[in-house]
Amino acid sequence: MPKVLLVADAMWVRDAVHAALSTSDYEITEHDVPATVVDAVAEREPEVAVVDLQVASMGGMAITRAIRDAAAVGTVEDVPVVILLDRRADAFLARRAGAAGWLAKPFEAAELRNAITAAMTPE
Repeated sequence: MPKVLLVADAMWVRDAVHAALSTSDYEITEHDVPATVVDAVAEREPEVAVVDLQVASMGGMAITRAIRDAAAVGTVEDVPVVILLDRRADAFLARRAGAAGWLAKPFEAAELRNAITAAMTPE
């Protein structure tokens, strides 16, 4: 059962992710404090993180960079990140931030499951 860390503070985003993953075998834990997301990754050891584009006062790109930077220095395991974008045009920024995948909101359940599977699949 893949462990998913959902980083979002908007209830509708959390509800959409839970609904999309409810029929699959995912263990979802939520986190809504971007400043402590690296600690959450270290503590919960997810296999993938799903990050909203904007969480509190920190953007999803910065959250992704924080996870990537912590993994680079060995603070946490390297966790693939899927960013939930507000618009497809931000895919370039998601790629630059080091996200393994992304999709624009609103999304279909199958799109999110496919993005998570692709992000977790080693190249």
